[in-house]
Amino acid sequence: MKAVTRTLFILALLSGSVGVAAEGPAQSGLWAALLDGRHVALMRHATAPGVGDPEAFRVDDCSTQRNLSEAGRRQAKAIGERFRANGIARAVVYSSQWCRCLDTARLLGLGEVTPFAGLNSFFRDSGREAASSDSVRALALRESRPGRALVLVTHQVNITALSGVFPAPGEIVVMRVEGETLRAVGRLQGEMAE
Repeated sequence: MKAVTRTLFILALLSGSVGVAAEGPAQSGLWAALLDGRHVALMRHATAPGVGDPEAFRVDDCSTQRNLSEAGRRQAKAIGERFRANGIARAVVYSSQWCRCLDTARLLGLGEVTPFAGLNSFFRDSGREAASSDSVRALALRESRPGRALVLVTHQVNITALSGVFPAPGEIVVMRVEGETLRAVGRLQGEMAE
């Protein structure tokens, strides 16, 4: 566990060097790219206080999990409003089966949410990283289509494995579908939780 914590700390420090564009033309371009069929929104769930999950965690019981705070719920709704303000009223939305991700995805208000096990956290089982990342890449390749946004709500470890970015809660990493791979091309900051 110490190695995981140390790795996460180093990634957090490095993520600052990836750069975050301020709101403006670059951000508008990222929002527009989500409709071109070659880009995917890889989103970290909204604010859920704590790290990881309790020892008694069960995927089918939200009371055993770390869940969104009220601020996190407001944050998810505000991010949905940003999608709409940027011309994306509907999207194809997939989510980790963890309650904080499903709640985030539903609160975006962009359409039906489909649970997808490949987006589940591997924080406690790093041996699942490669298989998880492969399944997310396959999903993105299969579901990307011009004229519709694809939003994948997941966890920090999953996003970092796919993009090299350590996202904040509610942050979106825009990934470009390039052949059989995904490449990070920009970041859309999440709304700040209060």
